[in-house]
Amino acid sequence: MTIQWFPGHMAKARREIEEKLKLVDFVMELVDARAPLSSQNPMLRQVLQNKSKMVLLMKRDLADPKVTNEWIEYYKENDIPAIAVNVNDKTDINRVIQQAKELGQIKLEKLLKKGIKPRPARAIIVGIPNVGKSTLINRLANKKIAKVGDRPGVTKQQLWIKVKKEFDLLDTPGILWPKFEDQEVAYRLAAIGTIKDQLLSLQDIVVYVINYLKAYYPAQLEERYQIESNDEDMLDIFNKIGKLRGALESGGTVNLDKVSDLVLRDLRTGRLGNITLERPTEGQ
Repeated sequence: MTIQWFPGHMAKARREIEEKLKLVDFVMELVDARAPLSSQNPMLRQVLQNKSKMVLLMKRDLADPKVTNEWIEYYKENDIPAIAVNVNDKTDINRVIQQAKELGQIKLEKLLKKGIKPRPARAIIVGIPNVGKSTLINRLANKKIAKVGDRPGVTKQQLWIKVKKEFDLLDTPGILWPKFEDQEVAYRLAAIGTIKDQLLSLQDIVVYVINYLKAYYPAQLEERYQIESNDEDMLDIFNKIGKLRGALESGGTVNLDKVSDLVLRDLRTGRLGNITLERPTEGQ
């Protein structure tokens, strides 16, 4: 099944990004550290063309740090600066600013050689919805500028922000691509809350998550839900979780939808531990 999702404001945002690219020196592309490749919009690869860019692996505090380091090496091998970011860590924010200064300086030196008067570097910040872009912008500017929300699609317009007199940053609405050809990409994005829950069956998403945890994080699965990696029957697993966590209807029947909500909430909030749903070797 192909998941279609392309609201009109996202089509408009793409056109606007294409227009604004001419005004900026480099790109700050945000991805989710829990699924970096899946949360990298393939449509933006075409839009961004050959612009210099840096990749920010957002929500590092929820991701598996070992796998995050593997991703940073993956980008490094592709000559792309990458930084893992927790927006509540000032050190991370300062590292982002420093890397942005370095990228901007390259462009400004070229302008100086052409005899063009120095100006602040200009960057555009792009990423899919709900990746933490608005919160990052507020941290970079050190004041509340961008609207923050915990649901996809909060930012709807473009906005220029001055970052500590170091560079000018253009915010853009989060853009998803027209359709997900790869069902696994859709499951990953749904699991981490990037696409709206209504687009896929919650139970199917949780089946995907549990199977992934069995393969890569069996200890967390057993600790949180007392599920062992050799437990095969998915209905039994749902029932175990439901009884353990009280996801019951009147009469004691397990409510499978409540179990799904519970597991996804645990994953998204970090109660399951630091989980990454994608590794660099899976994208090569």
